[in-house]
Amino acid sequence: MRGITTSIVKLLSLTLLMLSILSASLAAMAGQAQFDAYEARLSKAKFDEKAQIIQSWMSEDRAEALSLIQLMLDSQLYYQKKELQLYRVEDASRGATAVRLSDGAEVQIESKRDFKRVSINNNLRGTFGGWLATAALTDPDPEARREAALELIDAPSEAVVAQVRELSQTETDSSVLAAFDIVLAVADLYSEEQGKPAAAIATLSGTLEPAALAALTQFTASATDKALLAQANKAIDKINDEASFYAGVETVYFGLSLGSVLVLAGIGLAITFGVMGVINMAHGELIMIGAYTTYVVQLLMPNHIEYSLFVAIPAAFVVSGLVGIGIERGVIRFLYGRPLETLLATFGISLVLQQAVRSIFSPLNRSVETPSWMSGSIEINPVLALTESRLYIIFFCLFVFFALSMIMKRTRLGLQVRAVSQNRAMARAMGVRSEWVDAMTFGLGSGVAGVAGVALSQLTNVGPNLGQAYIIDSFMVVVFGGVGNLWGTLVAGLSLGLANKVMEPWAGAVLAKILVLVFIILFIQKRPRGLFPQRGRAAEG
Repeated sequence: MRGITTSIVKLLSLTLLMLSILSASLAAMAGQAQFDAYEARLSKAKFDEKAQIIQSWMSEDRAEALSLIQLMLDSQLYYQKKELQLYRVEDASRGATAVRLSDGAEVQIESKRDFKRVSINNNLRGTFGGWLATAALTDPDPEARREAALELIDAPSEAVVAQVRELSQTETDSSVLAAFDIVLAVADLYSEEQGKPAAAIATLSGTLEPAALAALTQFTASATDKALLAQANKAIDKINDEASFYAGVETVYFGLSLGSVLVLAGIGLAITFGVMGVINMAHGELIMIGAYTTYVVQLLMPNHIEYSLFVAIPAAFVVSGLVGIGIERGVIRFLYGRPLETLLATFGISLVLQQAVRSIFSPLNRSVETPSWMSGSIEINPVLALTESRLYIIFFCLFVFFALSMIMKRTRLGLQVRAVSQNRAMARAMGVRSEWVDAMTFGLGSGVAGVAGVALSQLTNVGPNLGQAYIIDSFMVVVFGGVGNLWGTLVAGLSLGLANKVMEPWAGAVLAKILVLVFIILFIQKRPRGLFPQRGRAAEG
């Protein structure tokens, strides 16, 4: 009896399995037949019929219909003229590959005449774009829902407005709800219901979305109600004032980032010029060497660009520092107390370094890849976005500044550097080897210049003339801040960067630099020692 029962159970299981396979096969066949029917209709349809076909298709298979819409919007949906089958074609040239949508099979295009694009006009493009946007309103990702809602602001249809109203009842994300409110407010601007236009204007006045401002501007052109017109104009003024404020914030941000670059470029010069009194015209080339070091490190680490900067920073410091020590030991040590000869000698060295780089890397500019963690921007609001690379440079500048300050205050080298800068003769009498201090100081300042080159490589192309663009600015920062004073260099660099960016919109980049230079000349006439003058007997004498 037990054997008979077991056999019956097995037979039933097998029967159920066969039925499930049969039903799945029938469903697949039905789906394929349905796809073939829509496929043939869409291939031969006129413009006014395509929207109806896609709409019917969406009721059967929403995801499939949406993917077809995207292909049509991207001009990648083609059909084979003989078989009326749909294909995804990125390149319709001879020899290219076409992917059949029904089964995913790849077909090589033998003749362009065999395939024809499923074309759409502007009306269909707008309709299909709206369908994609409304479909994204139910996306699991809140950011996708928010972006989809914002795309519907321009001219929301009644169906879209009804869908947004329904979805807003269950939406939990605050950013998505805010986007929904803007869409509904734009739709309510022209409502005849009492109080709705006024409420819509109040809602739109609290957003900086460009589409909302455009909707209010369009409303003022056709509004007949004086009270609503005055309210709309007041809202527009409020939005414009906020946008101007954030434009100012952006200008300050760009100014701080430019100032950070000037601080990095000038801080090494502040050390060498302040301690040794040497006018080093090759300082810009030391910055250039740091930038090229970053380029070489990336060539050696092509598969690890994300970590290349962590290698490039110490490498640039060492390479530029060694070059600086070589310059000091080989040339400058023989020219102490002769500033004109030192200036001419270092200028000659700068030309030699430029030509050496041209011989090694060619005169062409080189591009340094920015790591992905430094790319992109932080969106504060629709009119203000902070570039991440500039933000990292600001933080990096502050890190270098405070690290250098700690070296100058907390280390033996820093103590000796300060002693030599304040009174070289007294420092020698106390047993300080001033020659060794000069070499190490020059190496330290040169290494910091190389680090500045690493930062500059993330903002601009690397070329032989890179340093020449910053040598004058570096000297201006040092002189304006106070020779040999690190805090003065920081304040001066940030101030000059801000001044340049504030004046550029109305004066232009070139005139802004000229005005800054004139200001510094006049300032030095009043305060020859800069903002933070150096203290000590040597400074006074």
